[in-house]
Amino acid sequence: MRTTVGALGALGLLVVALSGCAGAGRAPAGTAPATSSPHTATPGPAVAKGPPTTAPGRDGLTPVFQRGAPAAGRTVALTFDADMTADQGPRAAGGERFDNPSLIALLRRLEVPATVFMTGRWAEEYPTQAKSIGTDPLFEIANHSYSHYAFTADCYGLPVIGKERMADDVRRAFAAFRTAGARNVVPYFRFPGGCYDKEALRALAPEKVTAVQWDVVSGDAFATDPDAVADQVLADVKPGSLVVMHCTRSAAPVTEEAVRRIVPELRERGYRFVRVSELMAH
Repeated sequence: MRTTVGALGALGLLVVALSGCAGAGRAPAGTAPATSSPHTATPGPAVAKGPPTTAPGRDGLTPVFQRGAPAAGRTVALTFDADMTADQGPRAAGGERFDNPSLIALLRRLEVPATVFMTGRWAEEYPTQAKSIGTDPLFEIANHSYSHYAFTADCYGLPVIGKERMADDVRRAFAAFRTAGARNVVPYFRFPGGCYDKEALRALAPEKVTAVQWDVVSGDAFATDPDAVADQVLADVKPGSLVVMHCTRSAAPVTEEAVRRIVPELRERGYRFVRVSELMAH
């Protein structure tokens, strides 16, 4: 079974790419996440002592992690996709901003740990920011592919990467993080658009990554009302939730303002913010 989210209109490649990241994801039949265990063999640099991963899925497929176990208690992981598709260099050169440094600055001021799912192309475009995020102990960088091409067909109009190139695309992203000087890199992978199937999980198995989805969709991609984004997150968060948001100014312009409301309200409810590695450790 392939994971998809609803169809989008013709808003351009970035629109479909980021809107795809904001949909719901489910593991294909027969690939339920297993319990966590320590794991130190990673395809790229890792945080000290090795972040946890989940055990391989049935038939040796890449495992899928979607939310924390009950033992996680009143914790929530905010994740931010730093999306940039391989062929969007001309748009960046023309002034389009695929970064959001003020959002990262806000997370620092509020002392909110977070996991940034970064594409290798984004790290190449913004190496100083990639290094800053990847050397700050508040954050960890996870892999969102190099190209942000789809790992299945019919994924929001994204170009599709061939099965034989999937593992290399993941390795290339980890290499871009190393080149930028990022150190807090974890062996987690988020499929572009959230789209995957058994063939994709099988292709990535040798890379020993855990595929990370989410259980709370923020709806921040191309949103214009920060309160609507905040309302959606606040309504859906439960103990152990994993929230998907974006770190891309041009495609998620109200995320920072939404976070200004989300963080204090969840803290008032007794929630503690954690990185994905901490959520997975329970």
